[in-house]
Amino acid sequence: MAEIENRPSNFIRTRIDEDLASKKHAATHTRFPPEPNGFLHIGHAKSICLNFGIAKDYNGLCNLRFDDTNPEKEDINYVNSIKEDVQWLGFSWDGDIKYSSNYFDILYSYAVELISKGLAYVCFLTADQAREYRGTLTEPGKNSPYRDTSPEENLALFEKMRAGGFKEGECVLRAKIDMASSFMVLRDPIIYRVRFAHHHQTADKWCIYPMYDFTHCISDAIEGITHSLCTLEFQDNRRLYDWVLDNISIECHPQQIEFSRLNLEYTIMSKRKLNDLVVNNYVEGWDDPRMPTIAGLRRRGYTPASIREFCLRIGVTKQENMVEMGMLEACIRDDLNENAPRAMAVLDPVKVIIENYDADTTETLSVANHPNKEEMGRRDVPFTREIFIEREDFKEQANNKFKRLVLDKEVRLRGAYVIKANRVEKDENGEITTIYCTYDNETLGKNPSDGRKVKGVIHWVSASEAITAEVRLYDRLFNVPNPAAADEFETTLNPESLVVLTNAKLEPSLANSQAEQGFQFERTGYFSRDSKSENVVFNQTVGLRDSWSKTQ
Repeated sequence: MAEIENRPSNFIRTRIDEDLASKKHAATHTRFPPEPNGFLHIGHAKSICLNFGIAKDYNGLCNLRFDDTNPEKEDINYVNSIKEDVQWLGFSWDGDIKYSSNYFDILYSYAVELISKGLAYVCFLTADQAREYRGTLTEPGKNSPYRDTSPEENLALFEKMRAGGFKEGECVLRAKIDMASSFMVLRDPIIYRVRFAHHHQTADKWCIYPMYDFTHCISDAIEGITHSLCTLEFQDNRRLYDWVLDNISIECHPQQIEFSRLNLEYTIMSKRKLNDLVVNNYVEGWDDPRMPTIAGLRRRGYTPASIREFCLRIGVTKQENMVEMGMLEACIRDDLNENAPRAMAVLDPVKVIIENYDADTTETLSVANHPNKEEMGRRDVPFTREIFIEREDFKEQANNKFKRLVLDKEVRLRGAYVIKANRVEKDENGEITTIYCTYDNETLGKNPSDGRKVKGVIHWVSASEAITAEVRLYDRLFNVPNPAAADEFETTLNPESLVVLTNAKLEPSLANSQAEQGFQFERTGYFSRDSKSENVVFNQTVGLRDSWSKTQ
């Protein structure tokens, strides 16, 4: 237990501590059970960190199990993406990957057991009739006319369902519990339905598929799960979870514990709605860097450590709340500030000609990769007579608060010399095309010898040696804090969530950067090499500071 002494506790860990202390369990065994019907998002990351993190901290086990009972919406590509996400976040599952479909034969046998005990029946009510019979939150339901069919007849009907003798929607298998229960989930819930759909694991072996609530608890019990952790929307379902396990001949009875799901500002957590964004081409795919998916965050430049830290900071409670996007961004900003090498990139370039510098000379300057970490080494940066600086870093006239380049004033180039702006050249529209400067050749790595004070520092790249790259600037995907609350969430999409710069000038060392490698572009922000582009493309991860909230 020494490994978890320094970790924040929560009500789940307290429960586990009590169970281990009382010898209720000798060890802890959790599971992460995603449905393979889409990519995982940041909300799933919370569950991954919780389940796998508990297993790690308590020297226990955690299974990766796919809840694959809905073949019409599932795909093997989703299976593969989920496996990759879990591993990328830094976790390993125990043994082989599990699938609920591994247990279809066992699940069928337990359904037969419930039928034999008079605790399940085949019902032929239509969907509309079933809704009418179900009752409301204030009125009890009423029994199906098929509820009292004999076990023998139900066994024959269920076998006929399995053999494909009924059409989709013609009948279902329902648990016989209590149509007058105050908990809707206990009003004779469906536990099997007919689906003639090809399954990515079992092919066409089955034409009936178990429902989640029937499958999940039995799968947990088969695998010996001790603590079945799920989000609060399954709180009432715990009664059905326990009912199923109490009424079949299985020894293990895991404990379901609920916690609040993650709600994050300016995004949505519904896989159905995220799928709509993909299908309707509002984004370029599940891994679009604006998406809250783990794949999207990864492509944008988020690191596994930053996401794990975010999940640690938000904690685990039973209280539903909306987490500020700034908290997630602070985690990646803290990580990259500490670990990302520095580089220079000019996103909106304007040319500077240093008139007193030799036109035929290319000087190689040695620049630190990180200002506070000598172990990260240094890199060579070429310096030439013509360079690019950011257009916003120059003004013809400015007050003393503007610490960048101004006509007739000096500024230092990062890692290079002090220059002074003398004159400008403009096009027919009055836009500056070239800034003419002179440099002080005695100021490389030191202050002017005559005591002049130069306060401003700006970044730059060599005009002849720089590489031209595409840089993608990202903003919130939605322009309201809670888009899920809108009648049509698509109407709240932010039309400026992506701005593409096609003429950014980058120092040449960035040509050799690797996919997903993150950098701090000096004075600009944190950026990551795009993993899907053949050309040099960088995605903005996050700004240097949280200025977004201050502008709203």
